[in-house]
Amino acid sequence: MSMIRDLRAAVRPSLRQSLRHPLRKPGTGSGPSSSSPYGTYDSTRDPSAPTAVVDCAVYRDGSRVDDSACLTPRGAMRQVRESGGFAWIGLHEPTEAEFAGIAAEFGLHPLAVEDAVHAHQRPKLERYDDTLFTVFKTIHYVEHAELTPTSEVVETGEVMVFTGPDFVITVRHGGHGSLRNLRHRLQNDPELLSKGPSAVLHAIADHVVDGYIAVADAVELDIDQIEIDVFSPPAKGSTRGTDTGRIYQLKREVLEFKRAVTPLMRPLQLLSERPMRLVDPDIQKYFRDVADHLARVQEQVVGFDELLNSILQANLAQATVAQNEDMRKITSWAAIVAVPTAVCGVYGMNFKHMPELEWRFGYPMVLVGIAAICFTIHRTLKRNGWL
Repeated sequence: MSMIRDLRAAVRPSLRQSLRHPLRKPGTGSGPSSSSPYGTYDSTRDPSAPTAVVDCAVYRDGSRVDDSACLTPRGAMRQVRESGGFAWIGLHEPTEAEFAGIAAEFGLHPLAVEDAVHAHQRPKLERYDDTLFTVFKTIHYVEHAELTPTSEVVETGEVMVFTGPDFVITVRHGGHGSLRNLRHRLQNDPELLSKGPSAVLHAIADHVVDGYIAVADAVELDIDQIEIDVFSPPAKGSTRGTDTGRIYQLKREVLEFKRAVTPLMRPLQLLSERPMRLVDPDIQKYFRDVADHLARVQEQVVGFDELLNSILQANLAQATVAQNEDMRKITSWAAIVAVPTAVCGVYGMNFKHMPELEWRFGYPMVLVGIAAICFTIHRTLKRNGWL
């Protein structure tokens, strides 16, 4: 049971690690071409031709079989049928033609093959005869010096996993989420790999969910910064409401994050609760731990969405308050200006009999009266907070 205790330590990736596209390996073949409902697979093509297969290996008793015949999907499957073990084939963004031969060799269902090739699928778990088809959404945090209304915060990709009795086929889409380091970690734990394809499926699920945790922590820092900016006193010359675009952009990115996390809950619950012939019982119980971590991330993401709603409403309310303050100031000055306007309007009506028209001190007294009334209004408005 030491393998079980060390299960998570063996498969947990480094958090928030950016990985480059793996180099595609040249394909080789060992047999003639064959036809299938998926297309034509030419196993004798030029070995220097590019292929979507990034790694292909056979594992027996938890160790990788060092045999050149295992370097092609067909050769790997032949080794498995002759000597046992299981094959793990990794692909990156295969075309229909590149995936046709593999689909025929392993008897993959056409609907699952179509989903794997064209991608853009929701996280899900489907069973086709003796094959489990699982879709994971991978999330990568995009580093940025400052959040702007156009900043990309999260980038999504996909990992599709075909799990059979004696094979695992992983199909990856996107420029991140490489499984190369995960494969190396598993190869360093033969006791774990001896559990078969279900151990690889669990490791991938754990790897993806650990990525969610890292991204959630990073997004939380962005939300904290937005919250500080919104509720801090505005800088001189700036106005409230200028953060609306940033908040809305971050809310859109959180929504994309939510679309990757929430649909995955049901597949993990099925893998952890429902007995499956293709999942080793010792491995199945550890899917519960992955599901628990996913539930925590889901709660975080839902909380992010609600918090951003509150921040957005608070920011709009502050902008409205600032506008009301500006209107009060404008109204106050209009009231002050109304006094000299009214007095001057009266004396500008050109009637012959007007009070104090010919009095020597009439003009200065009117100016003094206007100034005194305006000063009184200004002081009153100032005391009441309007100015």
